[in-house]
Amino acid sequence: MSQETKNNEQTTEVVEETPVETTDVETATEEEVVEETVVEETEVQKLEKKLQAEEERYLRLRADFDNLKRRTQVEREAAAKYRAQKLLTDLMPVLDNFERALQVEATTEDGESIKKGIEMVYRSLVEATSNEGLQVIETVDQPFDPNFHQAVMQEQDDSKETGIVLQELQRGYKLKDRVLRPAMVKVNE
Repeated sequence: MSQETKNNEQTTEVVEETPVETTDVETATEEEVVEETVVEETEVQKLEKKLQAEEERYLRLRADFDNLKRRTQVEREAAAKYRAQKLLTDLMPVLDNFERALQVEATTEDGESIKKGIEMVYRSLVEATSNEGLQVIETVDQPFDPNFHQAVMQEQDDSKETGIVLQELQRGYKLKDRVLRPAMVKVNE
């Protein structure tokens, strides 16, 4: 055989072997591709689950933040609405003392002038406290309401219905819609 023929045969052999090897490589590559695809799909699923969990976490945090913002706003409004509560609570005994002082009968001219001065100061104080929202709780001839009244005595009066306030023993006050001190009252049995 000549050299050319041997080379052709070798080339032919190489060419024939190559397709067989290529088929094995293609089969192996397809299996690897399938395995890689499965691995990629599981990784994609894991990432999607993680993304979904992070989105839910974000939404919860956003809702918590909105609730905190709303709650803070309500507290701020309540603080502004009831800003004078401490001062008015401290002034209630002063109002009581003025009322007691005004119940005393003045027998002299000096006593009358002092009483008029006390009345003027009392009216100024009542006006200032009412400007801040302090209101007197109505009691006499009103139905007893445990939200506004504190019953300390009971008495029988046939001319009035049961559960009606007969007498106010200590004045009650409220600030806007909040009771600062319930009125102490005597109630009809």
